[in-house]
Order: sequence, then structure tokens, then C-alpha cells
Amino acid sequence: MGSAIAFNSAIYAARRAALKKEFGSGKLLLMGNDEASMNYVDNTYHYRQDSTFLYYIGISQAGLNAIIDIDKDETILFGDDPTIDTIIWIGKTPKMSELAEQVGISLVEPSSQLINFIGDGTHYLPPYRDKHTLKLRAWTGTKALKPSIKFMQAVIAQRSIKSSEEIEHLDKASSISRAMHKSVQENAKAGMSEFELISFASKVAWENNCQFAYPAIMTKNGQTLHNHYYGNVLKDGDMVLYDGGAELPSGYCGDLTRTFPVSGEFTSLQKSIYDLVQAMYNGAVSMSKSGVKYYDVHLHTAKIMTQGLIDLGWMKGNADEAIAAGAFTVFFPHGLGHMLGLDVHDMENFGEEYVGYSESFLKSTEFGLRSLRLGKKLQEGFVITIEPGIYVIPELIEQRMREGLYTEFINYEVLQKNMDFGGIRIEDDYLVEENGVRILGSDNI
Repeated sequence: MGSAIAFNSAIYAARRAALKKEFGSGKLLLMGNDEASMNYVDNTYHYRQDSTFLYYIGISQAGLNAIIDIDKDETILFGDDPTIDTIIWIGKTPKMSELAEQVGISLVEPSSQLINFIGDGTHYLPPYRDKHTLKLRAWTGTKALKPSIKFMQAVIAQRSIKSSEEIEHLDKASSISRAMHKSVQENAKAGMSEFELISFASKVAWENNCQFAYPAIMTKNGQTLHNHYYGNVLKDGDMVLYDGGAELPSGYCGDLTRTFPVSGEFTSLQKSIYDLVQAMYNGAVSMSKSGVKYYDVHLHTAKIMTQGLIDLGWMKGNADEAIAAGAFTVFFPHGLGHMLGLDVHDMENFGEEYVGYSESFLKSTEFGLRSLRLGKKLQEGFVITIEPGIYVIPELIEQRMREGLYTEFINYEVLQKNMDFGGIRIEDDYLVEENGVRILGSDNI
């Protein structure tokens, strides 16, 4: 059974009308997601509707597709009414016509009829699931698929600017995410395993009828950026890095990170690095506003870190020269943030080069900077993450030493005494406004 439709029919109709204005004629195909099996047909992964389908159609139910016919000025929903077999197993569900009415659609056709509505003038988006690829090949009669770049760019432009209704959902997702983080921090203690902390976050999520927006990063090894192993036992002196967020039934996400000491008190070195990450975070928040390139905010944050590490003795030389040489990426190898919305990395299925950059400002191919998912000018209405971090990654440091890189900027001898430091990251969700940014969510952590 699908979840409740998030908004009223007028909102979905207005979104589709705005999309149609970008095209003079033709048809726009919106593909919904099907169930995906884990190990046999009826044992499926948690269902998640395609985010673009959710944005324009609003129905979170497997087996649906839609076509927006621009020339006829109509939208057609394709899907099948429940049979007695489905009713027996999952209960009574609404008919297609009833679902369609809730999102302002009056035309409904069985799934089998979709192929008859697809022609040469049909635009479709790049598939990110193999099943989508196979369906498109069958419907179009060709293996050489040609997704519509114009369609994709129109969707990105529209979904990037969040409406007041969307911001309300994102505020709520961030608030629940904050409650998850508070529960983790309040219950952490030496002797626990990381998976026990996951259970506290999960409890808060389920208490609010939410899923995890993405597999949680809950680790004492904060230097591993996407650590999904939860078997380590915590001890005093360890830090826990928790990167996690809630996803509402509507699909809107929160994405927060905190790093805290298991004992409740940082060591002197941990506190020094934490304070530096906090300074990076504050610098990014202060600089971010509409019209500013996020690439420049990233480099500003990197300079704050570099100067701080020079003062600490981990780096040396001139901060600007170290930035230009790329030496900062040894400690800060990921990007400062990304778009947030119906996806935790919003619209990333279209490609970062389209979502986070533009034709006039291309994504870097250099190590570290190539991991900056958002680099273009911020616009009022964007929702983004701000998530600086500092990490001691032994394998990366050892490789740079073998390569003889950055010897004029990094005190490798000092670093070798701190190779077990781990990593620290701080992250919050922000709405971009004309003259700054506003943090999302209530109840500060």
C-alpha cells in the first residue's frame, strides 16, 4: 500500500503546468518505480517511489507511470486496479481513478496501454535502474536510448527552488533528524557497540513514522567517510561520528552530522580539531547566500582549515599556496555540501554535473574538488547541506608521503604521531535566502 499523498491536487497540477510551459509540443514520460526483490520475488526491499514521479504525480505506489501530453494539454496515469489476489495479501487499496483524482488527473489507462501512447516525440529522463532501461528499450523499440537533456534540465530547474510547502516538510524532516541525533548522544556510553546507537536513532525515526533517509554512518572511525559497519565497541577516548537523517512519508529528507566524545569530554587535541571544524562551519554559514558560488564557499572553508592546521603544527607554509597546490585535500577530501530535497543528494540521479554545476561552470576533475557535489551559484530557494570536516586517513597520508607530495605544506612527521585520530564532521541543513541562509529544523543539538 502506498503512503498518503503529501499535497493537494492543485499543487501537483501547477507543477505539471509549469513543466509543460518549457516545451512547445510532444509528450513527457514520467516513470515510477517498481518493487525490487531482495532474494525472491515476494521478499522486497523497502519501497521507494521515484522522486521526480513523486514531485509531479505525488503517488507512492509501485507499478505506475504517467505521460504528460503537451499538445492535448492532459496527463494520463497508467496503472492497474487492485485484483482480489492483491486485496487478500495487502488489503483494500484505492482504484486508479480514485488515486488520480487526488492529484488532479482525470485520465487513467491500464499499464498495458502505455506502449501505445509513446511515439517519436516522447521525452524521457535518464534511467538509473536496470528495469527502467529494459522497459524503455521495449517501449521505444531501440537499445540506443536517448534521454532528453532538455527534459532533465527543466526538471532540475523546477525542483531546485523549494516551495513553501516543501520547506515545511524539510523543516520537519530536519527536526526529526535532530531528535534522532539527540537520542544517540544522550544514550552513548563506553562498552556499547555502534549498532546499539543505531537502534536509538531508528526508534526515534519509527516513532515519527519515518525511514532512514540513507544508510546511517555511525562509527568510531570517522576518517572513513561512508562507514556502514556497526560492529565496533566504544570506549572512553573514542569519538562517535553520526551522519544520519529521517525521510518523511512524503519523501523529503533531513541530513545531519555530529561528532561527539564517548566519555562526554574531548581530549585537548580532539577539542582543538573540533573547534577548527566549527570555525569552518561558521565561515561557510556566514558566506553562503544567493548569488555566491558554493565552490568559493568551499575554498573559503578550506582556507580556514588550512590556517588552523598551520597554527596547530600539522601543516606549514603559506595557506593560500597550500590551497592552490591542493594540499588541503589530504585532510578535507570531500565537498562542503550538496542539494537536499526529495533525495538526500537531491536529483543526483541526473548527474552532479547537471545538478550542482552549469554549462558555464564545470565540475573540477581534481582530487577533493571532484567530490564537491555543488559548486554553482546559490539561488534563493535552494536547500543545501553545510558539512565541513577534518580527517586523518592513514592510507591517504601514506600514499601522499610515498608520492612525495605536499612536503612543503604538510608536517608528515607530526601527523605520523596522530594517525589514529579519526575524523570530525559537523553538518546541518539550510535554506538559501537572498542575504544569507536559514537553518532548518527546530530544537538545536
